[in-house]
Amino acid sequence: MSKDKTPVTAAVRVLRQHRVEHTPHLYDYEPRGGTRHSAASLGVDEHQVIKTLVMQDDAGRPLVVLMHGDQEVSTKALARRLGVKSIVPCEPPVADRHSGYQVGGTSPFGLRRAMPIYMQASIAELPVLYVNGGKRGFLVSMAPSELVRVLEPVPVDVATARG
Repeated sequence: MSKDKTPVTAAVRVLRQHRVEHTPHLYDYEPRGGTRHSAASLGVDEHQVIKTLVMQDDAGRPLVVLMHGDQEVSTKALARRLGVKSIVPCEPPVADRHSGYQVGGTSPFGLRRAMPIYMQASIAELPVLYVNGGKRGFLVSMAPSELVRVLEPVPVDVATARG
């Protein structure tokens, strides 16, 4: 893929600013296809495709959770970890307002609003991860250490099997 075909999103600008070595991957976006579709489109393990989930606590404070594509977030475990009553996913319009991205194209890089970022700890052990590049149908691959270096996410263990 030539560099001029890569979308220049807020996420890509942050990656360039921090000199993150990454590879762009475009695929045909499918509504409700999720990480299963993007992983299949790119021929990679869904476990390596990282979801960027915008959630909020019981006081309405937004936060971001990074999770393996083939797992779900235990919101009860996360709420316990954060010492709040509850954590719930934001409705798509609310998530869009907080992140500056459209749901399905949310990147943890270049968020409109500074939010705490929590990352399933096992993501750091992957050889390479694929995370949204800030546009539907656009992932970027990189070493997990680069994501950790730039975002400084709080590691948590809140994964549960996908239902």
